[in-house]
Amino acid sequence: MGSTSNPSMPRPSTPAGRDGLAAFLARPGKALVALDFDGTLADIVPDPERARAHPGAVPALAALAPRVASVAVITGRPAEVAVRYGGFAGVPGLDHLVVLGHYGAERWDAVSGTVRAAPVHPGVAAVRAELPGFLERAGARPGTWIEEKGRAVAVHTRRAEDPQAAFEALVVPLGELAARHGLVLEPGRLVLELRPPGIDKGVALTEYVRETGAESVVFAGDDLGDLPAFAAVDELRADGVPGLLVCSGSAEVTEVAARADLLVPGPAGVVDLLSALARAAG
Repeated sequence: MGSTSNPSMPRPSTPAGRDGLAAFLARPGKALVALDFDGTLADIVPDPERARAHPGAVPALAALAPRVASVAVITGRPAEVAVRYGGFAGVPGLDHLVVLGHYGAERWDAVSGTVRAAPVHPGVAAVRAELPGFLERAGARPGTWIEEKGRAVAVHTRRAEDPQAAFEALVVPLGELAARHGLVLEPGRLVLELRPPGIDKGVALTEYVRETGAESVVFAGDDLGDLPAFAAVDELRADGVPGLLVCSGSAEVTEVAARADLLVPGPAGVVDLLSALARAAG
């Protein structure tokens, strides 16, 4: 059994985080480890279709998963896409990995290899049809582009000449477009996602904690869309379930770093942490 004094184990900066790590180390078999995908298990890249899990991610997860109650990847991507880009299917040791795609609206279980999904919100199809012309009328900057996400639609500005200015110019008009079709606007790292309300990573995480009966939680994320999961861990702590909040470090989203108990240097740091947790739980 490991301990927080293990030199390979990072030390959380907060008392609550130290309590969460201690609870994990005391009973890893009752712990849930949940992670975002983009920016946490995979580096952020200009083209989201080229994102792939860090080379060390799957080996680290495969070493950790048999030692804990469950491992869940919670992402805004379609579950099948996250599984493919992550390389999660058919990996020994990942038999009980769960991918909660589209913020929990889709679920892939490694044990069955199948995806279960809720019905698609009708507003998504309406926005998908309207968005190209809407962006042109809104004066979107060159380099702005649309990502089709099945149960959501995202507008990226990372390829624009001034990505932040392009992003800020679209926040209000896209928020109005989302509201008109019964959707919500979720800002991220130079991306604005239009998706159904009442679905977020916090809801998905809370429901999965209840399903698994986990007695402690580790959650790692990097972006604004991960903050609902951070809030869910805070609520779980208040209910007596210790938790550790990890930020996959980025200068782009300081809000996540400010809320975290532990800051690690991007997906490579997440992989190191997962490996340290696996060794401590072994």
